[in-house]
Amino acid sequence: MDIKSATFVKSVTNDQNLIKDELPQIAFIGRSNVGKSSVINTVLGRKDLVRSSPTPGFTKEANYFLVNENTYLVDLPGYGYAKGSKEDQAKILGLIQWYIFHPEIAQEKIVVILDAKVGPSYDDLGTIKELEKAKKDIVIVVNKIDKLKQGEIHKALKIIESLIGPHTTIPYSAEKKIGVEKLREVLFG
Repeated sequence: MDIKSATFVKSVTNDQNLIKDELPQIAFIGRSNVGKSSVINTVLGRKDLVRSSPTPGFTKEANYFLVNENTYLVDLPGYGYAKGSKEDQAKILGLIQWYIFHPEIAQEKIVVILDAKVGPSYDDLGTIKELEKAKKDIVIVVNKIDKLKQGEIHKALKIIESLIGPHTTIPYSAEKKIGVEKLREVLFG
């Protein structure tokens, strides 16, 4: 799948600004510092379209990107950042849930990004369970596999798959461009 165009459209935090047209939406979620921005940038073939920050909790809105004039990728804030105030954490979680479970938005897919080295956190597992209950189409991206030794990758994937259940799981490295074509194929078919 060729990515011919990818542009930032707008940031959204409430119903007033929510995009509700007929184009499919694909949401990206994951805990803070899992490499969500890097995954989106590599899958889109862009360097800095999606801003990343060394500061966890940087994204505080749902950011819409229009891909090939026919699909939105929606970058949601990272969850599970422990250093933010309880109020900030609650706001971020509220925004994620508002978008994911919004009655007027039926996401085509939800991409949950996990860290290969860390595995699924308690927050990741809880998020996946909520998505399953809502019958969302979940794609799991296991990012940062380049941080594991070759012999550790299969073992890590097996453990992750045993914890998360039967979802499309893609080993990925934004840094080494591993899994990019597979993810494009799954998302844009």
